[in-house]
Amino acid sequence: MQIAFGVIGGLGLFLYGMNLMGTGLQKAAGEKLKRLIEILTSNRIMGVLVGAVVTMVIQSSSATTVMVVGFVNAGLMTLKQAVGVIMGANVGTTVTAQLIAFNLSDAAPLIVGIGVAIWLFSSNKKHKEYAEILIGFGILFIGMDMMSGSLKPLSKSETFINLLSSLNNPVVGLLVGFGLTTILQSSSASIGLLLALSSQGLIDIGMALPILFGDNIGTTTTALLSSIGANRTAKRAAFMHFLFNVIGTLLFMLVLQYPTRELVLRLSPGNVERQIANAHTFFNLANVIVQLPFAGLLVKAAESLIKGDIETEDQVLKYIDTRIMETPSVAVGQASKEVLRMGKMVQNNLATALDSFYTKNEKLTHKVFDEEKRINELERGITNHLVELSGIPLTDKENVTVTTLFHAINDIERIGDHADNIAELTQYRIDNNLWFSDDAIEELRLMFDKIQELYKNALLAFKTADPDIARKVIRDEDEIDVMEKKYRASHIERLNHQGCQPSSGIIYLDIISNLERVGDHCSNIAMYILDALE
Repeated sequence: MQIAFGVIGGLGLFLYGMNLMGTGLQKAAGEKLKRLIEILTSNRIMGVLVGAVVTMVIQSSSATTVMVVGFVNAGLMTLKQAVGVIMGANVGTTVTAQLIAFNLSDAAPLIVGIGVAIWLFSSNKKHKEYAEILIGFGILFIGMDMMSGSLKPLSKSETFINLLSSLNNPVVGLLVGFGLTTILQSSSASIGLLLALSSQGLIDIGMALPILFGDNIGTTTTALLSSIGANRTAKRAAFMHFLFNVIGTLLFMLVLQYPTRELVLRLSPGNVERQIANAHTFFNLANVIVQLPFAGLLVKAAESLIKGDIETEDQVLKYIDTRIMETPSVAVGQASKEVLRMGKMVQNNLATALDSFYTKNEKLTHKVFDEEKRINELERGITNHLVELSGIPLTDKENVTVTTLFHAINDIERIGDHADNIAELTQYRIDNNLWFSDDAIEELRLMFDKIQELYKNALLAFKTADPDIARKVIRDEDEIDVMEKKYRASHIERLNHQGCQPSSGIIYLDIISNLERVGDHCSNIAMYILDALE
């Protein structure tokens, strides 16, 4: 029982340290990681490099692949782009195994101590991010040392040694590796256990190889599970990851297993831990080199085995997918894109509402009502995503961005409500056959045009984070207030001289009031941007 507690505790520290190190690396990388993913092209070699680097940063090939499934599901990445990133993720995960094989357990407490000292005594946020990396790195090795120490008594247990002898069967070893990684949801963790066993002389490279191959298939289950509920293209991306690793495993099990063993034995004679790490690296590098030229066939195979055309249904969320949460800096950027998309939907709906008033077109008013329902649904989806985002580790800049998005989405949604109000007033005008004087129509047109220009600039300021455009929006909004007061007074005068119907007067005043409120919300958006920039 004591052995089990030690192994479980050590494994827990190992996973926590790896997660903490990955979080620190992501915070330190921040915008650089986001820009790296955004440079993706159809160039597969670039995709491999991106996948490798991203996995080195977030310390999990499974997380990278899940994120890729999310990108594909959101329509931000094609299968041709995804296949390269998936291959690169397998290469990136070998870095963790190489680090563990250095066996820095003796220095781990000192590394943690240095990290904690930086964390406690430095007020610099960037320094604290580096401290997280050091603390995580040190805890990772403390966990490894705890696992190795707990397993030491088993080296004298005949029962356990006999049990391990069954792993000499390649098929059993493959199944053990697959099951272990599926349960732990981390190939790095299962390789960590392998290294702990090897450090006590309990397994050799011959026994470890089939388990390593099984690990590489087991790591695909995370992406496969995450693709449940995703669209067909995302399912194909997850299946490509599975297919890629299965083909590689069969290739090594049947053809390259013995050459691989001989190679790593020559490179690191007498050091089983280093042999396992090198075998893991060689397997994944060779797998990419062999299969990359046939990446197009992997895409075709996934398309053939997972039948059906790409779904064309209109998804509520286009840029947001919960799987992208694996990389917070990217998730924040995608949330900004989704808010901007909502802003443009509201912009179009406002234009439709104004057009319906000019033309007295009842079909357009109903179009506004239907679109408003979609906008409200989108607003709920984005809000839920932002709530989730605010609950995960973010940099100070990302926290400010999320707060700004919360405020902006509220004002954009309110502008959508005012567009809906104008459509309702238009419908009342149509139903009651109300007429307006030429002067009233001209005043409304001038105010409509000014509001549309104001909202367009507010969205531009949001997109570009340009303080000059934001200040212009605030200045121009003052003109809207002046127009509203001026037109209200002139229309009341027309009513007094019977230049317009009394019922029309109520509609007119309600419309300019709604437009004035749209201007206020545009000004709010601009002020949020200025506050964020400060």
